[in-house]
This record gives sequence, structure tokens and C-alpha cells, in this order.
Amino acid sequence: MRAIDLSTVTWRKSSYSNQDGGQCIEVTDDFPAVVPVRDSKAPHGPALLFGASAWASFVTAVKSGELPGA
Repeated sequence: MRAIDLSTVTWRKSSYSNQDGGQCIEVTDDFPAVVPVRDSKAPHGPALLFGASAWASFVTAVKSGELPGA
């Protein structure tokens, strides 16, 4: 897999993140095939890359309550 430059992307915080700064993730929608995800408390740290279809399945499962603790 080739490297993806994330230095100029626009990140958005998850709507499921709480306001006190705990347990927050950020994602960017700037790539059609992958969804980069990072910890909002460590914006200069690494990002995980998920395939777009895998990420869509995860979001659907969270929204429907299929995941324990979600």
C-alpha cells in the first residue's frame, strides 16, 4: 500500500464523542477508498486506515446498537 499524506486533510470529530475530551476519535472523508481515523487527543500521532466498506459497516453497527457498550 502506498503512503497517504494526511497533513492537509480536514478532520471531523465523531458525533459520538463526548464534550469533555474523553474517548474521542476524528475521521476524514477526503479519500474515497479508505477512512483514516485518529485519536483527537493525539492529533500528531498515528492514524488507522480502514477500508470504506468496512468503516461503513462499523458505523451502521454502532448506530443500530449492535456493538456491546456502544
